[in-house]
Amino acid sequence: MIQVRELTKIFGNQHSLDNVSLEMQCGDRVIIMGQNGAGKTTLVRAMLGEYIPSHGQVRIDSFDPFVQRDKALARIGFVPQLPPPIRLSVQELIRYAVVSSGASWEKIFEICTKMELDVKANMHKLFFKLSGGMKQKLLIAIALARDPKIFIFDEPTANLDPGGRAIFYELLQPYQEGRLMIFISHRLEEIGDLVNRKIEMDLGKVVNDVVL
Repeated sequence: MIQVRELTKIFGNQHSLDNVSLEMQCGDRVIIMGQNGAGKTTLVRAMLGEYIPSHGQVRIDSFDPFVQRDKALARIGFVPQLPPPIRLSVQELIRYAVVSSGASWEKIFEICTKMELDVKANMHKLFFKLSGGMKQKLLIAIALARDPKIFIFDEPTANLDPGGRAIFYELLQPYQEGRLMIFISHRLEEIGDLVNRKIEMDLGKVVNDVVL
């Protein structure tokens, strides 16, 4: 579902990604680990079509995310580590998600309720003024409601309390089959029961790739 071939990304004199090759298939539940600066976030942004490679290629379900970004992103539910400063109201953001992805209002509300987020009471608030935990819960709800083939979670529980983390992992249970899940995380102890593959990165390279 995701193919990365000899992917290199250079910023100035720094190789943020250095000749990375990977394949991740339907049924893989992957944790990508590494120290800050290892290249994890750069790899994700290349998968999302945000960074054009200096060399190599990425394919998302056979689509080039730099040339056919709409088709590639239609297959991905993404939750970032740091919620972007979206200057839409909660209602406008949900409406955009519904129109652009086909997710239903009802499913988003249902998941928000399970995440203990009273989204209806916050519909007219600006997204960027919500607390970090509220932002993360809403983005998780939108990603899950889209029901995509591929999930990419970049430290998705960073802004959640322990109770919110437990609910998030519980919500993922029904989505394990027939999809590709990618977690960028330092919390192997938390998601060890969810993942079946561990990829470790260092200095822009894949240094370990094992089945768990």
